[in-house]
Amino acid sequence: QVQLVESGGGLVQPGGSLRLSCAASGSIFGINVMGWYRQAPGKQRELVARISSVGTTTYADSVKGRFTISRDNAKNTVYLEMNSLKPEDTAVYYCNLNQWRDAYWGQGTQVTVSS
Repeated sequence: QVQLVESGGGLVQPGGSLRLSCAASGSIFGINVMGWYRQAPGKQRELVARISSVGTTTYADSVKGRFTISRDNAKNTVYLEMNSLKPEDTAVYYCNLNQWRDAYWGQGTQVTVSS
């Protein structure tokens, strides 16, 4: 089993920045993909960004150039640096870890962008 604990959400004004963290613990394989998804009210959950254990990254078009995903393999932690935040970035952000055939999810952290 794998447990994911997120932190760093909150309320920020448009144009501001936030940094999300997600620490994984439990039975973690060396080869995996960690990422961030988000779900806004009334919308489906969507990929924000993901990063493999060797550092390959993928971003949603809507966040390219504004968000940066990174990870610390020694700490089994993934980060999401979010800059130039927009009201449309408001959502619950979920941490995800995929390894072998299994997918694990965090409990979610709320990000609200509003003046």
